[in-house]
Amino acid sequence: MFSDSDIAFMKEALSLAIEAEQNQEVPVGAVIVKDNKVIGKGRNKIIFDQDISSHAEIVAIRDASKNISNYRLNNCKMFVTLEPCHMCAKAIVDARIDSVIFAASEPKSGSLVSVDNFFERISLNHRVTFEMGLLEKESSDLLKSFFKARRG
Repeated sequence: MFSDSDIAFMKEALSLAIEAEQNQEVPVGAVIVKDNKVIGKGRNKIIFDQDISSHAEIVAIRDASKNISNYRLNNCKMFVTLEPCHMCAKAIVDARIDSVIFAASEPKSGSLVSVDNFFERISLNHRVTFEMGLLEKESSDLLKSFFKARRG
């Protein structure tokens, strides 16, 4: 089950997703936590950066790495509002993040439970655990609202 601090960290990720939406980006937010303290934050910035790799998870990894002056994020946990895609899942593994908690599943490109079980591959050189469903409704509602508005 999720702790009060897990809920607080996911709420912070959700506020970043709302920022992304306000900037016309797909509303996804992520935070990285070490020793119960946020060390990295990210929101989707693909359009702003004109960079397809500027997913919330990648932006958060870059921010955390700068903040602790280390590209290895050992003993860290990521909270993200949407199930990571394959690109982000591989970056999470390569950064050595220990665990991921995500809110909503992504049926079209989610790499952990929806279209693949990426973290379960035995060939990976680092194990990442994950949990899902924390603030799922809030994240899902935000995404549905965003895409409904886009489609008119």
